[in-house]
Amino acid sequence: MLEPLESIARVREAVAAARGSGRRVGFVPTMGALHEGHTRLIERCRAEAGLVVVSIFVNPTQFGPNEDLTHYPRTLLEDLRRCDAAGADLVFVPTEATIYPRGRSATFVEVPGLSHMLEGASRPDHFRGVATVVLALFEIVRPDLAVFGQKDYQQQLLIRRMIEDLHVPVELVVVPTVREQDGLAMSSRNRYLDPAQRKAASVLFRALQHARDSVAGGERDANRVRQILDRTISLELSVKLDYVEVADANSLESLVVIELERRAVALVAAWVGSTRLIDNLILTE
Repeated sequence: MLEPLESIARVREAVAAARGSGRRVGFVPTMGALHEGHTRLIERCRAEAGLVVVSIFVNPTQFGPNEDLTHYPRTLLEDLRRCDAAGADLVFVPTEATIYPRGRSATFVEVPGLSHMLEGASRPDHFRGVATVVLALFEIVRPDLAVFGQKDYQQQLLIRRMIEDLHVPVELVVVPTVREQDGLAMSSRNRYLDPAQRKAASVLFRALQHARDSVAGGERDANRVRQILDRTISLELSVKLDYVEVADANSLESLVVIELERRAVALVAAWVGSTRLIDNLILTE
């Protein structure tokens, strides 16, 4: 099984050796509690890089005061086995003091616009924490490419913009959402759901499918598509909707009219019991 590394120096030493031998360095940042979706990210990274680095760090700065930082699942031994099986070469498991040597309120990164809508509106300061930790990890690992999942759609757009705005020499690779048989997007938080909640949660993907089908059938009014999302999810009484949105897939600008030549995405967030889930689906390619 892979040995977890806590030292920045050891990670940089391994990366320097790989790059010195002409290998590309790939990176998959995670918060642990790994599942099949993470496996796909690591496997994609393995296909494109000579050295695959995975980080496991439950980042405290992206959790709000009433969120699940304390209870977030931590399954390091299982995670290390999954990383090994998927083809990772090393796993970086830093402490909080390693990532934030001056504490959580030190230097931070913020991406205007994308940080404060949708997830950012529901979870203030969440994306400040995400952008800060990802940039810190990029500086530690200095990868040639980094792999993210489409499930966290707004997050990957924000990271892409940060890379562009700050001229970070990293290629961003986005892997399609991995789903359960009933369509539920794989998430570390799914393990919080009891059997009844787990069944109810599948309504999120059904709603997204209905929205996509309506667009494929000729619906162009974005508000009507939002209503389809809202009505479908509302039929599941145990699911409490946070938001639905139909937006430009590149900017997340809220759409009035869906144009076939403009890529659009539907995004949803909802509470299933005490568990908050998100999902998305591209409506037009």
